[in-house]
Amino acid sequence: MTQLFGVVMAGGVGTRFWPRSRERNPKQVLEIVGKGTMIQNTVARLAQKVPARDIFVITNRLQHALIAKQLPFVSDDHILDEPVGRNTAPCIGLAALHIRRIAPEGVMIVLPADHIIGNDKEFLRLLDVAAATAAESRSLLTIGIHPTHPETGYGYIQVFTEPGKHNPYLDRGVLKVKTFGEKPNMQTAEQFIASGDFLWNSGMFVWRADVILEEIHRCLPELHTELMKIDQTIGTPYYQPTVEMAYGLIRGISIDYGVMEKAEKVYCIPGDFGWSDIGSWDEVYRQSGKDSSGNTITGKVIQKDTRNSYIYSPDKVVATIGVEDLIIVNTDDALLICKRGQSQDVKEIADYLKRKQMHEYL
Repeated sequence: MTQLFGVVMAGGVGTRFWPRSRERNPKQVLEIVGKGTMIQNTVARLAQKVPARDIFVITNRLQHALIAKQLPFVSDDHILDEPVGRNTAPCIGLAALHIRRIAPEGVMIVLPADHIIGNDKEFLRLLDVAAATAAESRSLLTIGIHPTHPETGYGYIQVFTEPGKHNPYLDRGVLKVKTFGEKPNMQTAEQFIASGDFLWNSGMFVWRADVILEEIHRCLPELHTELMKIDQTIGTPYYQPTVEMAYGLIRGISIDYGVMEKAEKVYCIPGDFGWSDIGSWDEVYRQSGKDSSGNTITGKVIQKDTRNSYIYSPDKVVATIGVEDLIIVNTDDALLICKRGQSQDVKEIADYLKRKQMHEYL
């Protein structure tokens, strides 16, 4: 019987969610939409398929204690710290080393910590299909999302939709991947949607631990060399120093670009389960409940003739008059006012604060 493992990637800072998301209190440990923090909801969903003892979380030292407090049922030695962020390929490789020691053919379900899933039942059904396919086929699987509109904030996956393309799993709803597309401009996104064979790239993956390490060896040999050094020290006093040294040499690269685009046996399962990666304040507004004027309001807000706006101010009074299409996020030491539709640019504010060494606001 296939042993399943969960891997939750939770090392990001969520700079597009400034000023609420900070290095020591990032997006994934906040209540952004609905009840429960994003990582708590992600792990609770995963725990319906994977025993708590087989769940791993990849994060960094600044966030380790906070995540451990929010996830008391996850073993502390399964909360793996990266000394510095190096994108998703090293993160996944590190988790795979630990899982391979427990069960070399164990199937990893790799999820970002900060996604919203509306239909848990359908999502978990697709995970079953993906896990069974990964276990028997030694292939790499990702979950694609049926697009509802042209979106420039997501990557895309192009799939073979017709039968006969060397796909023995078509009857399961599993499609062979043709290519991956980077985040497009609007014109290209519209062309993707019109073609009918592109899906949004959810950043969720399913594969065997031994298989992904083999593919990293083939596609990213320099990363594999450093991972093997780490592997030799797991469970010894040399582990942390070796991780430190390895991450000083590892270059940052995504699993999509580094492995998925180069591997041969790559499949995608299209899904429609109320997914959102909540990548910006605009997406939070779209996902949140609204009053009769189209506003989403949290906290101490006085508004008059205000429409279609997102306003968050739990501690201080915010008053708005005669405005519309705004995002207002008020914290104890910072205030964001942004026109709806431009919240992807909030990351530039965090970049500016970093350049100016205003670290107390990061």
